[in-house]
Amino acid sequence: MTHHGVHFMSGLPRSGSTLLSAILKQNPAIRHAGISTPVAPMMVKLTSVMVEGEFQTEFDSGATSRILRGTLYNYYGSDGTDGVIIDNNRMWCTRLGLIDSLFPNARVICCVRDPVWIVDSFERLFQRDPLLSSKIVPIQSRGNLHDRVEHLLSKDGPFGYCWRALNEAYFGTFAQKLLLVDYDRLVTDPSGTLRQITGVLGLPKYDYDFNKVDTNEPIAFDQQLGTPGLHTVRPQVAASHRRPVLPPEIVSRLAGGTFWRKQDMNPGRATIIA
Repeated sequence: MTHHGVHFMSGLPRSGSTLLSAILKQNPAIRHAGISTPVAPMMVKLTSVMVEGEFQTEFDSGATSRILRGTLYNYYGSDGTDGVIIDNNRMWCTRLGLIDSLFPNARVICCVRDPVWIVDSFERLFQRDPLLSSKIVPIQSRGNLHDRVEHLLSKDGPFGYCWRALNEAYFGTFAQKLLLVDYDRLVTDPSGTLRQITGVLGLPKYDYDFNKVDTNEPIAFDQQLGTPGLHTVRPQVAASHRRPVLPPEIVSRLAGGTFWRKQDMNPGRATIIA
């Protein structure tokens, strides 16, 4: 039996999405799961043509839906019946209404992690390069750790944008479409975590190998960002224990940001694996 359908991946950076995608791809039912794709921004740009300007009268709801669904399927060279697609982009958390309209059965996997360790993970990447050449942070903000952290947390920064998008989705109208996967749970109990994810997504059961994870690392993508190893994943799933490289004042500032772990803070009934 061929399983088909579309799901999405979003959430916070440095929180296990590359690892989770690599594990899920072991399941023969998955046609695609990987790093961020341009599908979401392509849809957004097309939407702007269809809802404003001189051509807006040329698109009824049927045409709009057909074109936007076709954008995703054509990107993957799929007819929608040849396996499950999991498309990854941080923007999806801000487009749950669109997802619900186009793919009503889709779920949005959001990988999440304690913000302290997300920012710490970024900073470890930066400090590994003595030239501080990572384009993740603009050159004017690379001078010292505090400036780098401020950029990461800014509203357009790689953490700040995703944090705002996740909060919008989690406390919004379509929160029930979310499947939050806590990084700590993924690396300490990968078997139980994948069993739950497989069930929620309606995938066939599969005996995942957590000691041989093949990520097919996107070397060119990472090099373009001046950040080699950005998507490097160890072949064996395991928790690592280390001290943070962040000063205490920054750790204190970021502490307590794991709102999804609080049972009384899930008003939209998102599915949480933590």
